[in-house]
Amino acid sequence: MKSLKNFPRPFVFVPMAADLFHYGHINILLKAKKYGTVIVGLMTDNGIKRYKKRKPLIKFSNRKKILSQIKCIDKIIPIDGLKYVEYSKFYKFDYFVHGTDWKKNIQSNVRLRLIKTMKKWSGKVLEFPYTRGISSSKLKKSLYEKI
Repeated sequence: MKSLKNFPRPFVFVPMAADLFHYGHINILLKAKKYGTVIVGLMTDNGIKRYKKRKPLIKFSNRKKILSQIKCIDKIIPIDGLKYVEYSKFYKFDYFVHGTDWKKNIQSNVRLRLIKTMKKWSGKVLEFPYTRGISSSKLKKSLYEKI
């Protein structure tokens, strides 16, 4: 894990696969930016394979290039799977930002562990509603139906 000592606090961590980047991602990043230095945890290709049970459509290096051009992102770090608790313990994020979908899917147990862990240093988990009418899953499904 890389040091963030050259970046000012508060640290706002936003994990993303960003495999099909869309305006819903921009909305959550803009909300996150209001809280401080935005650090995107970009899911590695292997992390996506383990978590989503499929290969990413866009390679990590290309997803990183896309995100590096977004001005509200201050730093991008690779994250290998749903290791949110481990990364949060290491970096002591002030805020951890996620969409509300993780309350009832595969990430729900990670969410509960993260909330408990971040309380140890007064870190907060911020959950924002997903942007209506857009999701990477719906976009991918639509793409596959057209092939």
